[in-house]
Amino acid sequence: MINVLLKKGKEKAVLQRHPWVFSGAIEKLKGNPANGDIVRLADIKGQFLAWGFYNDQSRVAVRLLEWDENTAVDDNWFRAKVKQAVDSRAHLLADKTTDTCRLIFSEADYLPGLIVDKYADYLSVQVLTSGMEKRMSVIIDELQKLLNPKGIFDKSDAGARAHEGMEASHGVLAGEAPPELVEVKENGITYGINIAEGQKSGFYCDQRDNRRILAGFAAGKSVLDCFCYTGGFTLNSLHQGAASVTSVDSSALAIDTLKKNIALNNLPADKHRAIQSDVNKQLRAFREARETFDVIVLDPPKYAPSRSALDRAARAYKDLNRLGMLLLNRGGLLATYSCSGAMDMEAFKQVLAWAALDAGKQVQFIYQFCQPEDHPVRSSFPEGEYLKGLLCRVF
Repeated sequence: MINVLLKKGKEKAVLQRHPWVFSGAIEKLKGNPANGDIVRLADIKGQFLAWGFYNDQSRVAVRLLEWDENTAVDDNWFRAKVKQAVDSRAHLLADKTTDTCRLIFSEADYLPGLIVDKYADYLSVQVLTSGMEKRMSVIIDELQKLLNPKGIFDKSDAGARAHEGMEASHGVLAGEAPPELVEVKENGITYGINIAEGQKSGFYCDQRDNRRILAGFAAGKSVLDCFCYTGGFTLNSLHQGAASVTSVDSSALAIDTLKKNIALNNLPADKHRAIQSDVNKQLRAFREARETFDVIVLDPPKYAPSRSALDRAARAYKDLNRLGMLLLNRGGLLATYSCSGAMDMEAFKQVLAWAALDAGKQVQFIYQFCQPEDHPVRSSFPEGEYLKGLLCRVF
């Protein structure tokens, strides 16, 4: 067995069960591991610490899996972890009003670099580490045994895989290719999901609870849904009786799918307006036209992919939210989100405070949004808590 020895004093995080070991913490290797191999992590004296995946292309050189030296990290180990993750989500799908959720969430489910989303009878998979890539035949076999999906589709993002020295991967892993639109249900609302060509894994099921909660404030209101994608907040708002909903996204495919989703749910198309545009540009256009709204949703992409990008991201979040606040009717609601794991809730609140000052507004935080239970946060891995949001009343 190949041994990876840590520098003196670098074992604290490992003992606290944090799953990442950075390359700078490694003193030396005993052996010549290939990327993706399982190695024995030890302290400088050779005492066992954990088993993990090795990769010399990544800043995270070892991704830890198991802290019991006597437990074999073999095919049965991976099968057990997959089953544990799938079983823990079963109740989310039990009442049949929802048939889509995240089944496996990487480090949070002790399977670093593996993400599996269920879309009705299909699974969408992202494989982001070389170690998990080497175990995919076992993972796929176990998923087929547990769920018997019509097909399993690979949506492994090029950017994330590049950190591990891997190229993008895209295509059918098992079964049949998904149709252009797969119909899924979430909280009783039907969505057409384009697994092959859609963003990320095809849909953002991490906003499931937040869409439902916000829709409770939409009845009789004028709603602006920014970065609407295929219409999660839009559809829920219309379903709950919004007076009007305006949806903005830069993607033509997203806007087209959103329109189809409105028809799919027999929602009132005459109360909906779709605009394909850059959101920041469109917010300024609304401002010039003196158009205002009762409820505004800001759900932008990740502005801070790392801590080094935080300052720039904070400025972008501040400007976006300032523009949103200026378009709200007095006492209106701003539902604003960040999916940047590097920005914690306190930093996000500070950004909103700065935006309020610049907009000349008074803001109350009346609710905090978070990621749902199928995106759990492991106690020893707080980095897994990436999605946060605030419901603000603006005066």
